[in-house]
Amino acid sequence: MEQILASLRRYRWFLLFGLAVVIGLLTYTGLGRRVEQSPAPEIPVQAYRPARGVSRSDEVDLLARLVAAEAGNEPYAGQVAVAAVVLNRVAHPSFPNTLAGVIYQPLAFESVTTGWIWRAPGLVTARRAAIDALNGWDPTYGSLYFWNPAKPVNPWIWTRQIVTQIGRHIFAR
Repeated sequence: MEQILASLRRYRWFLLFGLAVVIGLLTYTGLGRRVEQSPAPEIPVQAYRPARGVSRSDEVDLLARLVAAEAGNEPYAGQVAVAAVVLNRVAHPSFPNTLAGVIYQPLAFESVTTGWIWRAPGLVTARRAAIDALNGWDPTYGSLYFWNPAKPVNPWIWTRQIVTQIGRHIFAR
C-alpha cells in the first residue's frame, strides 16, 4: 500500500495534468458541447496601421513570431485567424491599443509566458499569415478570443459567443 501511495505522490503532477486533459475532452465532447458557427456579420475591413514610432517590419516580425508559436501546426487560415484575433484586440477598447501591448499583455498568450514565442519554428509561413491579417483578412469575423478545447482552459472562455472553428482552435467574441 505504501508503494502505491509513494508512486502516486511521485507522479501526481502528471496524473493531475492527465486528469485535466481528460476532463476537458469530456466536457467538450462527452457532454454535448458543440461548436456552432454564427452567421458571418458584415464587418467593414480596414487594413491595420502600425503604431507611431514602430516600423511595420518590427510589428510583422512580432506578430509572425506569435502566430508561429500559437498556431504553427494549424492550417494556413488558422494562422491568419490567430493574427486577426490579435489585431481585433488592438482595435477593441477593452485591450491595449498597440500590437506589442496586446501580445505582451500578462497571461494573454501561453507562448509569450513560456518564452516559446522566441523559439518557435516556421516563421516563413507565419510571416505570410501575419501580412495577410495586417492587410485585412479576418477569417474569424471579428473574434477576440481563441483556444484549443483539447487543452485545459478556464471555464469562463466557454461563456464567450463562439463564432467559428478553424483547425484545432475555437474563435469567439
